[in-house]
Amino acid sequence: MGVAGLQPDKIAPTVGLNIGRVDIKSSRINFWDLGGQSELQPIWERYYSECHAIVFVVDSTDPKRLDECRDTFEKMITNDAVEGVPVLMLANKQDVHGALRVEEIKEVFNKIAVKLGARDSRVLSVSALEGIGVEEAIDWLVLRLQRNKINRPPVFR
Repeated sequence: MGVAGLQPDKIAPTVGLNIGRVDIKSSRINFWDLGGQSELQPIWERYYSECHAIVFVVDSTDPKRLDECRDTFEKMITNDAVEGVPVLMLANKQDVHGALRVEEIKEVFNKIAVKLGARDSRVLSVSALEGIGVEEAIDWLVLRLQRNKINRPPVFR
């Protein structure tokens, strides 16, 4: 059984925008899940100035799209509106046999890693479906949000 009782083959990619609010360690974090399809990417820029961190999810079972992902990632991180924002890349679907290892994914993205500058960044392996690595990813993210409060203060609503 998958997340919330869904079968894995019934979970579709995000189309458009989903918003999730999660209370973690005395903080409420709003996640804006923006669809990754190329026709949706132009709307991402509308959210850059308000974001406090970026979580970029890579499908570890789709090596054919890694170059496309790398180009998309580069375009995103070089936008002036996200300068200094912590970046967490999640190599998802690590539970699937034959998935690319984190080291293999890092190798593809290493060519543009220098463009991240001095900001906090990390690549972690996860299985969103099984929950493997998710707690470590959230812990990393929360710590970076707290450290970056001066540059991007929290918004209280």
